[in-house]
Amino acid sequence: MATVARVVLDSPLPQLDRLFDYRVPAEFEDDCVPGVRVKVPLRSGARMTDAYVVEVVRDDALSPEHDFPGELSVVEELVSPVAVLAPEVWRLARAVADRAAGVASDVLRLAVPTRQVRPEKAWLARDPEYVPPAVVPVPVDGYGDGTVEAVIDAGRRAAVSAIPHPVALSDADEDPTWVPGWAATLAQAAAHTLAGERSAVIAVPDFRDVTDLERALHVLVPPERVVRFDAKQTNGQRARALLTARTHPVVAIGSRAAVYAPASDLGLIALWDDGDPSFAEQRAPYVHTRDVALVRTAQSGAALLLLSHARSTDVQRLVELGWLQELTPHRVRVPKVVPTAHQTNADGYAAQARIPSSAWRAAREASREGPVLVQVSNPGFGTGLVCTACGERAHCRVCGGPLGSPHAGSTPQCRFCGALAAGYRCPTCGNGKLKPVGQGAQRTADELGRAFPNTRIVVADGSRPVDEVPARPAVVVATRGAEPDVAGGYACVLLLDGERMLAREGLRVQEDVLRVWSNAAAKGAPGAPVYLVGIGGKLANAMALWRLDGPAHDELADRRELFFPPAVRVATLTGTDEAVTGAVEALGDAPVGPVLGPVPVDDPTPGTVRAIVRFPYGHGAEVAATLKAEVIRRSSTRRVVAGGAKRRAAPALRVRMDDAEPFSEV
Repeated sequence: MATVARVVLDSPLPQLDRLFDYRVPAEFEDDCVPGVRVKVPLRSGARMTDAYVVEVVRDDALSPEHDFPGELSVVEELVSPVAVLAPEVWRLARAVADRAAGVASDVLRLAVPTRQVRPEKAWLARDPEYVPPAVVPVPVDGYGDGTVEAVIDAGRRAAVSAIPHPVALSDADEDPTWVPGWAATLAQAAAHTLAGERSAVIAVPDFRDVTDLERALHVLVPPERVVRFDAKQTNGQRARALLTARTHPVVAIGSRAAVYAPASDLGLIALWDDGDPSFAEQRAPYVHTRDVALVRTAQSGAALLLLSHARSTDVQRLVELGWLQELTPHRVRVPKVVPTAHQTNADGYAAQARIPSSAWRAAREASREGPVLVQVSNPGFGTGLVCTACGERAHCRVCGGPLGSPHAGSTPQCRFCGALAAGYRCPTCGNGKLKPVGQGAQRTADELGRAFPNTRIVVADGSRPVDEVPARPAVVVATRGAEPDVAGGYACVLLLDGERMLAREGLRVQEDVLRVWSNAAAKGAPGAPVYLVGIGGKLANAMALWRLDGPAHDELADRRELFFPPAVRVATLTGTDEAVTGAVEALGDAPVGPVLGPVPVDDPTPGTVRAIVRFPYGHGAEVAATLKAEVIRRSSTRRVVAGGAKRRAAPALRVRMDDAEPFSEV
């Protein structure tokens, strides 16, 4: 009997999203194992494509539905004998693709880097008798005796409120290492998991968080048992990390890619700050990292920890369903948040200033002892430019976006496309002079520099990243998410521009703003004052009481009334009117809610429309399968476009599950 390899093709075509059978030549039988890369012929054999071997069976063991009356094509080439696709990663990719009505090979491109010869050779030459250093179990501090450890050991799931201040970690040989409270908790949880020779996978939003987590882990775990998966790595580094994670239990950390890391005996999956928009995958099939973690938890039986200061509505839904238990820290000092809008004083109009006098006084006093953090909404000098004569807002001639000034006196520049606007003249009155409106990080820093003479001023934003500042007097002006760390925490924190942040349009504005406020407040030292400027109402009360689950509960209740996500799942259908209408009709008797649309949308293809289908979570598999079948049917009948170079016409139907973008326009 012949040996048959069942492979998944590296192709984005939905009609090829299944396993194909190929006969394995005798010379490849020893090395052709599940997970290796191969090249196989398509159709007549004139075209070769890359593929991964998923199963290897004898042809008499194939099930009846796989019987093929003709001669099977032959595996053309064994690219490498190294198995890079772990069985659990393939199961995850298949489930994630099915959930998103997508293609498994698109998920595998996120999970497995391109082939790297040098790391594979090093892995093949490794010492098979190597035993990695043991890990000493440590308690997870701050949550009661053994609470987090019990969740991990029992494979349960929890929404964890993070410790809201920096924490000092130390061992017997080194000075204390200051890390954010959330990083200390996750490092301790990972060490506990690894001490039992089980792997942990931890995903965080960006490179700053990866650095914080890695510093915390290196205090508790041998460095060789920590591997990184993030966008700043080269393919060679990712390939080495992937092979290491397949060899023995490790702690795999990183950004979105980390959740796909292979793991030897997975014991823990954890996410920090799941509401951060960086977790939204920008490539097909556009699956959020949190959803991948939920699928992998269900498949593996590993424990799941979702840490945050301000809970997302998605996590709140799971808490209210009882799928996640709640864990809150015990005996910790919460930030001392002072909403200036709630203060009663005799400052008059000064109380309405961008920085009220009470906040000025607190910041001035704190700056004598240590660094003060000032969070602002926008980078640059001004948030916009207007004509000095008529007050008309200045816009880019290239794309129509708003113009801004990165620095005082600099050439105006588009905030969308980056085009310079040298020689700009107002289209309304012809005047050539502009003035800034609003206050960005640089303008705020200039003003604070005059108000705090002889004090160091630091600006931290996307163009000038600062990871850490020393624990000595300074004023740090940072945009949201770019706040540097300080050993021991800031002496005072000012949260500015809250009204401007809340004025944005979108479904998740409130929870996003509460998240960035609480993350900045948690960078303060225990007991340090935090001034929330210009904001009152329930958000200010939630911050002042540090009861950040209340707004998520209220917001979710509103979403249920409106039938908006995450109270329901959604599918966005984009394409021709005939294709979109046909896909909606194909859903038939499926329990979908009122369909929004079709409506015309901006798209390079004329006549493109969009419809939004809403449906309960329990019917997600049915809806996804039906819509994917429609995509395959439409893709199989695409015609070749005439022209100099033959090419297929654009897809008549595109489906994106759990797409929040249309609701950001609300």
